[in-house]
Amino acid sequence: MNAKKIIHNVYMLERDGIRILATKSKYGSHYGERKIGEFREWIPSRSKLSAMFMKGYVIEIKPNWKVLYLGAASGTTVSHVADIVDEGIVYAVEYSAKPFAKFLELAKERKNIIPLLQDASKPWKYSGVVEKVDFIYQDIAQKNQIEIFEDNARFFLKEEGEGVIMVKARSIDSTAESEEVFKQVIRRLKENFKVIAHGSLEPYHKDHIYVHVRMK
Repeated sequence: MNAKKIIHNVYMLERDGIRILATKSKYGSHYGERKIGEFREWIPSRSKLSAMFMKGYVIEIKPNWKVLYLGAASGTTVSHVADIVDEGIVYAVEYSAKPFAKFLELAKERKNIIPLLQDASKPWKYSGVVEKVDFIYQDIAQKNQIEIFEDNARFFLKEEGEGVIMVKARSIDSTAESEEVFKQVIRRLKENFKVIAHGSLEPYHKDHIYVHVRMK
C-alpha cells in the first residue's frame, strides 16, 4: 500500500489501484469507517470536506489552528478535522440533541474538541467560550446558512482568517435552479469576503458546492 501525504495528517492511500483518503489517527473508528494501520478512512460520501479533497481541492489546514465547526452533527467530519489540528482546537457547534449525544462520545476521548450544544444562528450565546479562530467550517442545511456563516465570521474569525462553507442549493431555494442559487450565494459572499475558490461536490453530494473564502 502506498501512502502519499497531502497535508498534515491527511494521506491518499492506494491499494490495488483504489484511492482511499484517510487521516493519520491514534484513535479507533467513530462512524463505521475502516481503520487501516495507523490511518482512518475518510469517506467522501459521508463527509463533504473529504469530498472536496477527493475532487482535488486542498486547503492547507495547519496542525495548530483553532477551528470553529458549525453543524457538527454526530461528529463524522469533526473527528477527521481533530486528527488534522492535533496541536490546535476544534470548537464544534451542534443544535440538535440527538446527534449531539453521539458526538459527546467523540469529544470525551478527544482533548482538542470542545462540544457546544448551541444554535449557530446565535453566535453571541457562545462568544464567552469560543476565542478568535483561524478557520471556520460550516455544513448547515438551512435557508439562512449564508447569514449564519457571515455572523460567526464577524464574531470569531481572525483578520485574514479563512473559511469553507458547504452550500446546499435545495435548502436555500427548493424551486430555483441550483446553478442560479450558487451564483447568488457567491455574489453575496463576495460582499464581505475574498472568494478564493468554489466548486461542485458531485458525484459525492448532489446539488452541493464548497466555497473557500478569506476575510477581507
